[in-house]
Amino acid sequence: MGMTYRDSGVDVHAGQTFVQGIKAIAKSTFTANVRSGIGGFAALYNFPKDMENPVLVSGTDGVGTKLVLARQMESHQGIGQDLVAMCVNDIVTVGARSLFFLDYLATGKLDQATHLQVIEGIANACKKVGMPLIGGETAEHPDEMEPGKYDLAGFVVGVADGKRLLPRTDILPGDLLLGLPSSGAHSNGYSLIRKLISTHQLDLSRNYQGMSASLGETLLQPTRLYHLEILELHKRNLIKAAAHITGGGFYENIPRVLPAQTKAILDLKAIPVQPLFHFLAKQGPIEPREMFSTFNMGIGMVLVCAPEQLGNIQMVCPDVVHIGRMEKSNQPESGMEITGID
Repeated sequence: MGMTYRDSGVDVHAGQTFVQGIKAIAKSTFTANVRSGIGGFAALYNFPKDMENPVLVSGTDGVGTKLVLARQMESHQGIGQDLVAMCVNDIVTVGARSLFFLDYLATGKLDQATHLQVIEGIANACKKVGMPLIGGETAEHPDEMEPGKYDLAGFVVGVADGKRLLPRTDILPGDLLLGLPSSGAHSNGYSLIRKLISTHQLDLSRNYQGMSASLGETLLQPTRLYHLEILELHKRNLIKAAAHITGGGFYENIPRVLPAQTKAILDLKAIPVQPLFHFLAKQGPIEPREMFSTFNMGIGMVLVCAPEQLGNIQMVCPDVVHIGRMEKSNQPESGMEITGID
């Protein structure tokens, strides 16, 4: 008998079975604009016709080494939402609504039960956003990855009104900085977190220092989806800018949406730092500036608005927190500082 692809470690038949399972999951997310989804060489989507000046917006991201903790705890339910959220939370900062999502899953060996959990998590997050999971790719890499290991990438395509893009050009000194709480560490800083866990031999099953769940459960909380809230605020013309607090923390992400010669001033005392981050800082120990450069510290999205809009924003997002203000700067580029740290 001759050699087969399976002899190399790739089980094509198992992959085909897996794809059949994905089809049903993905189809449950389809909207009326989907013309064809998973199964063909390409997915087809009818372009929306409700904008006079549509601009296509794209984004891609992954989950990073949070996957290592998911494998350690054998808990994969939230990873799919992490993947979707990291992508859609990025593109909504320009005022884009998400049209459709694609995923890429690479693994050493396909594990039907585990990987279907991941895809179901992706699909459920897509439903929350109101967009279809329109396609994807699953690949076995037996010589590159060990059995049990997998990695993810996500891709989102959205649309925005070219005449109403964020950030707006009228950001002024005196405008307010508001924060929307995070659901935890989201999907950033996990290499440092895992270093702390191994260095201090932390117990993932233990509740530490004010946490309402075990350390492992706290760290695996899925990333919050801000998509619908930001779209509603933008639709009502309530915000001037939105910054997704991801890799690089506050210092890198907030200036990305600010005009030149302006500075964001955040008040350390106004930021509701979650117990998880107090715990991580103490374990390091990690200096405050490093914490705010690495983690979201309990704030996953920062908004800029005119002072008179605060009450209207609170009606849409009751958990929003006033954390700072905008000031004029003499520097040629935008910047920020956190009072009490800088």
